[in-house]
Amino acid sequence: MTAVGRARRIRAAVTARPRLWLAVTLGFPIVYYLVMFAALVIRFQAWPNYAVTYDWLGNVAEIIRATPSLSDMGAIIAQEWLFEIGRMNYDFGNGISEWSLNINPAKVLVVCLLGSLIATLVTLMATRRAACSTGRWTGAGAVGGLGGALVAMTNVTLAWVVCCATPSWVVGLAILGLGVSSSLWLEQFGWWIEYAGFGLLLASLYVLSGDAKTAATITENPYPKSVMGAPQ
Repeated sequence: MTAVGRARRIRAAVTARPRLWLAVTLGFPIVYYLVMFAALVIRFQAWPNYAVTYDWLGNVAEIIRATPSLSDMGAIIAQEWLFEIGRMNYDFGNGISEWSLNINPAKVLVVCLLGSLIATLVTLMATRRAACSTGRWTGAGAVGGLGGALVAMTNVTLAWVVCCATPSWVVGLAILGLGVSSSLWLEQFGWWIEYAGFGLLLASLYVLSGDAKTAATITENPYPKSVMGAPQ
């Protein structure tokens, strides 16, 4: 099947279930950040006691004005925060943030993109289930789910004082129980893991948007038939 044919099949699946697609696309980022917040509260058995809103637009404007290199400009802007909520320990002078959840607009865009891809995957899977029930589609959906999990994992924006209080996706692994040293060692592979996750998602969409009749036709008609209908 051509790329145009696959694109049409994806569009048909989405337009057939627009409410499902919108619900997953819009709901995924909300659930994603709520899960991170809940993980912090459950892990540390304490509620946050501070929240800060940053002048993201003003900071971006200042970065654009003061940074001559476009490549450096993009990297710096990608690290800017919009909102932070966490737990402050005031036993140390003016206080030190023990843990926090940070809202980074650049990461939010990636999470929204991930949500739209997962929504497309879900609608395609729903279409396939309505048409047939082959293991091929189930396997493709599982691969897409794995890809989505990898992308979600590498876009975690948590900070923990034990991990040098630096926001990083590996903080989520440390909070879940992986050793701090092991988590920090994995940090260097973050980009590769994220790319692999997107690759698996796109590969899953490619398979699910393919022709579903080929395997069934081969199974049902293993021998070519003549014009009269009898096997040749």
